Amino acid sequence: MGQIIQHKEARETWAEKSIAYQMGNIGSEVYRALKYKDNPRRFQGCFDRALELFDFTIDALQEKKEFGKLQEVCRAREEFCDFFLGNSYNTDPNSLQHYYDEFISLERKL
Repeated sequence: MGQIIQHKEARETWAEKSIAYQMGNIGSEVYRALKYKDNPRRFQGCFDRALELFDFTIDALQEKKEFGKLQEVCRAREEFCDFFLGNSYNTDPNSLQHYYDEFISLERKL
């Protein structure tokens, strides 16, 4: 059985979007995951959707050979996973969300 794609429409056009747009949308799922971290059913959907968008972004950056951005997105994905799966980096949830809020602000300016 294959992975269920949550963002079917996004997959087709994701690579065409700006990195600010991509990271801002990932940030929306991060926000939801933070909001529902004590509700396992709702949290899992948010977590899975965020990972899916991270993967779409990583694939797009690999295709474009934008390795600096790729490294940043991979690190952001790692920190996101770490936060919810043990938080060995001792990440503060407010700083985690603030990171993505900056992309939302940037996208609005574009």
